[in-house]
Order: sequence, then C-alpha cells, then structure tokens
Amino acid sequence: MDDFFDLPTLIVIGLAIVILFRLRSVLGTRTGHERNPLERREAAAKAAAKPADETVVQMRPRPVEPVADGDAERRARKLATEIEQTSHGDAAVATGLQAIADADPGFGPRSFVEGAKAAYEMIVTAFAHGDRQTLKNLLEKDVYDGFERAIKDRETTGNKIDFTFVGLPKVEIIEAELDKRSANVTIHFDAEVVQATRDKDGQLIDGNADQVQTISDEWTFARNPKSRDPNWKLVATNQIA
Repeated sequence: MDDFFDLPTLIVIGLAIVILFRLRSVLGTRTGHERNPLERREAAAKAAAKPADETVVQMRPRPVEPVADGDAERRARKLATEIEQTSHGDAAVATGLQAIADADPGFGPRSFVEGAKAAYEMIVTAFAHGDRQTLKNLLEKDVYDGFERAIKDRETTGNKIDFTFVGLPKVEIIEAELDKRSANVTIHFDAEVVQATRDKDGQLIDGNADQVQTISDEWTFARNPKSRDPNWKLVATNQIA
C-alpha cells in the first residue's frame, strides 16, 4: 500500500483530477435530456428550412438611435459617397436619393439596392413557381393582379415553367423621386436566368432549359417614408427584353 501512494503516483492522480475538472468546465455535463445526433440534425434542418420572415425584404436598415455630432458627420459623408456611387453621375437620381434620405434618415442607397436585388430574385422565382403568397407580400395590388392573371392563364392551359435564377450582372438605379406621400425608386435589372416553358404534355414551347439567357427589366419600388413599415413594394414593371 505504501508503494501505491508514493509521490510520483500522487502527482499523476492530482494532474488527472485537474484535467477532468477542466474538461467538465469546457464540455459541460449531461443532464439526461440531451438530444441524440439524429435529433440534433433534424432540429438543425428544421431551423434552416424555417423561413425567417422570408416575404419581408428589408431595403433599408432599421431606424437608429440619435448619435453624436461626430457620428452624424461620418454618416452624412457615407451617405454622400453612396449617393455618388449609386447615381452614376446622374444629377436627377442623386437629387432624388438625397430627398428620400432627408425624409427617411434610415434610408441608404447601397442597402436599398441589395434589398432590391433580393426582392427581384424572390419575385421572378415566385412567379415562375406560381407562389402567390410571396408575390402578394411583395407586390402592390395592381401589379399583383397582373402577375396572378398570368399565373392563372398558365395553369389553365397546363403550361409549366422550368426556371433557375443565375445572377444579376447589372443593377442600376435609373430614377429616384420623393413626392408628398411616396418615395419611388426605379431600378434597371439585367438578370441571367435559365427558363423553359413546357405545355401539359411536356413539350418545349418557349425558352431553353440548357442555355442561360439575359432578361432586362425596369421595376419601380415605393413606400411611404413616414410609415412604420420599413419594407418597399413593387408598384410598376416594364420588361425591356
């Protein structure tokens, strides 16, 4: 027994105890209610699949709290830079963007463009798939009615669209204005998509399922800058090509 409790052995036992306590603090303890790996994978899949308010497209940041003069100056310079970059030298566009920003301090041209890009992809994809609910949340009523009629006509004839959104090589603000009740921004989109329309028998009647094509649109988004709703809606469309 004396040999068992010699000094080197005691040192090893002490180190083992310290290591065990450190592992416990890092890894935690089991409570008996942990999910097994399969349950964790299923929960993660459900969380990834659950839409995070997917039909709401933020085209401006949430309102911010008042800031110090130095921060306000930096934000003003940042806004001026964004307006210069997104207006591409068009004085009328720059003036309109500045007017919108003056009426709505949370407006930022760059974040608006990013939101518009997300909205464009969501809308064209929803239209191709006949997703009326997504369209209803993103489109002004008159525009939605036009999209819905086209979807209904397609369903009546039995036609279906194979659609894949590829990207947006060009997105440019071409008009911006503020009237008494509405801020309006028109964007030119050049979109790359793969689309093919097939009849009820599966025969190709339009497009090409194996070729990327470019479509061009001019869309106008609008919102009341005094509204608590931060989201813009599509109020007009014009397909160029």
